[in-house]
This record gives sequence, C-alpha cells and structure tokens, in this order.
Amino acid sequence: MAVLLLGTFDTKGGEYAYVRDLVTAAGQEVVLLDAGVMGTPSLTPDVTAAAVAEAGGSGLEQLRSAGDRGAALRVMAGGAVAVARDLYARGRLSGVLALGGSGGSSIAAAVMAALPVGLPKLLVSTMAGGDVSAYVGQSDVTLMYSVVDVAGINSISRQILGNAAAAIAAMSAAYDARAAAGHPGGARQDDRRPGEARQDDRPLVAATMFGVTTPAVDAARARLEELGYEVLVFHATGSGGRAMEALVASGYFAGVLDLTTTELADELVGGVLSAGPDRLTAAGAAGVPQVVSLGAVDMVNFGPMDTVPERFRDRLLLVHNPTVTLMRTTPAENAELGRTIGAKLAAATGPVALFVPRGGVSAVDVEGGPFHDPAADAACFEAVLRAVAGSDVQVVESEDDINRSRFAVAAADRLHELIQKGRA
Repeated sequence: MAVLLLGTFDTKGGEYAYVRDLVTAAGQEVVLLDAGVMGTPSLTPDVTAAAVAEAGGSGLEQLRSAGDRGAALRVMAGGAVAVARDLYARGRLSGVLALGGSGGSSIAAAVMAALPVGLPKLLVSTMAGGDVSAYVGQSDVTLMYSVVDVAGINSISRQILGNAAAAIAAMSAAYDARAAAGHPGGARQDDRRPGEARQDDRPLVAATMFGVTTPAVDAARARLEELGYEVLVFHATGSGGRAMEALVASGYFAGVLDLTTTELADELVGGVLSAGPDRLTAAGAAGVPQVVSLGAVDMVNFGPMDTVPERFRDRLLLVHNPTVTLMRTTPAENAELGRTIGAKLAAATGPVALFVPRGGVSAVDVEGGPFHDPAADAACFEAVLRAVAGSDVQVVESEDDINRSRFAVAAADRLHELIQKGRA
C-alpha cells in the first residue's frame, strides 16, 4: 500500500518532491496525484492532471480555456475523489497527505471526506489557523498549520513539511500493521456489514454526550458494553452530531442512543454548536433502532461571554468555562424544540423509544441548579408528547433527571431490546 500525495504540482512540485523523498526514506511507497490545472508540473505524477480532469467529467484543455478557477477546482476535486476512491477500493492506500492554500486545501478536503474513517489523512494548509470547519467537516482529517506559505523550501517550511512527512509515514505504517494483523481500523475494514459484529469485535452503537449529560452516557455506555456492544460516543458540538448522522446514514451502527439532542437548540436559536437541520433524521430514515432523550435542550451555546450576541445579553447566561457561555432556553423555545424532536421521531421508519426525564434534562437543570426552570421543561415535554401521540414511538416517562443512573441504564436496556427484536 502507498501514501497518496495529492496536490497542484504546477505550483508546488518542489514541496511535494521534498515530502515524497522523506516519506519514501521512511519506508512508505507513494502515489503522486496532480490536481493542478494551469501550468506544467515540475514533478512527474503517477496520476496526471489530465486523468484527474477526465475522472471529474471534463478535459484539462477545456478547463484551461474556460479560465474559470472555481469551476476548475470543482472538476478537479470530483476527479481526485474518484481516483482516490478507486485506489482505496483496490487496497492501494495507507494514507493521504496534501499541502496547499485555500484552493489546494479545498480539493484535498473533498478527497479526505470521501475516504473512510480510520485511513490516515493529513492536510498541511495555510488555512489551518482560522475557521477550519469547511475543511474538516465530518472527516477525521488531521490539520497542520503551515506557518509560512507553501511556497518553496526554507528554514521554516523545511521543519513543518518534515514533520508532516514523518507523521504521515508513521500513521501509514501503523495502519499497514493493523491491516496485516487483521485488527479493526486496518485497511478494508469497511467491507464488513455495517452495524454487524465482526470476527472479534462487537456490534456498534452510537451515543451522544455533552459535559452536562456525561454521567448519563457513562452509565448507559457501561450497561451496553455489559450487553456486548461497542459504544462510540459523539460530543454534541455540532461537528459531533454531523459526524454521527453521516455514519448512521452509512449503515455503520446497530443502534443509536441519542440521549443528548442539544444541537437542535443551537440550530433553533442561533448558537454556535448547531449540527444543522438534518440532525436526528439519519436513524429514522435508515430504520435503525434508536432511543432518544432531551439531554441539554435547556441550553444554547456561545463562545466567551463577550461573543454572545447583543440581543441575548439580557437572557440567563452561565459561564461554563472561559471559552463557553451557556444560555437558558425559554418556554417558547423549548416548546418548539419539543415539536421538532417529536416530529422527527414520529417520521422514523424504524423502532424508536423516547425517554422523558421530568427531573431535569441536564446537570444544571435540576432543583437548585442555575438552569432549573420547570415551566420551560414542561413546555418541551408537553410539546414532544403531543407530537408523537398516535405514532409508533414508545414513550417512557420518568421523574428522574437525565443523569440518574437508573434512567440511563433503562434507556440502554430499551435500546438493546429494540435491536434484538429487529434481529429476531
């Protein structure tokens, strides 16, 4: 297997030659893919720009004559994705390394997003010092800030690119070793049936967690592990929810324990941790068994206190830590959240159970807690129950708060029952 070096060799051929030599010196083979459009590559690729353009549905000369950089980037990104997927399908890839500015990083990010979780992916980018959500998305890409532009080998870039080459070589060697040993995380592990037990591992369950629902998820995870599952926990920070939804849609899980639906509050009110409007839809669309609760719908997330929008400054705010400020949701907002969650669950094609923790939806929404607001909670509970009334959604109401161990264990047990019933 080989490391895919992906980039624009017409502008960065020297830099790629430098990292190629370091990666091969570390014992890894390389495949060179040229995604450059306008110039002549200074490094001979294994996959030419013309081949990439063709795989993207166009011709290189056509892209050059059109002079539309944005369109060319889209074509080359699509072609690079097609080539990379083919290489992976043929068991040729043990990792991907790319170097670039905004354009090269966008092509690389598209390729890395299209490859499976676990395959090493490293992007050295001039853009890594800012908002990197567009480059990371839901993939497990590792970003390294280039410090200086990727424009020649100098006293700074030599160190940065040297570290990148060493990192991808080591990660790829480890990936190769896992594959050779047949361990999970090695090559071609995604050929197994999604959600099913593999030779020596267990069926996978997804779970969602926030700091204020950690005790619940820890207890539920322990119970599910006792029952024979491997539990993958996703931090409900927007990107975590999107990643989980994408993996659920890919058929990765036998079941979903979605105790923490807080990202929907950020989507509704305008917080910084929204997972988008499609949150809480993948399991329902795919018919995957799910147990859902209302964890942390009492809060919307912002950054440091001085970043909270002016229109919210008179709301109940809680400094969670120096970089996170929480805002208590109102009864009206909670009612809308209840309607939204209930509608999504009622539309599910697979088995669903809704667990309602009347004692509180987070660690700070309990009696004596800073976000304790029985009226707001009641608005959510009443709305979600009305929304699922008459549907096939199983409802379990409890006077416990969400972090009570018996509540969490009961949710885990119910998910196990739903999964086993579906397999019977």
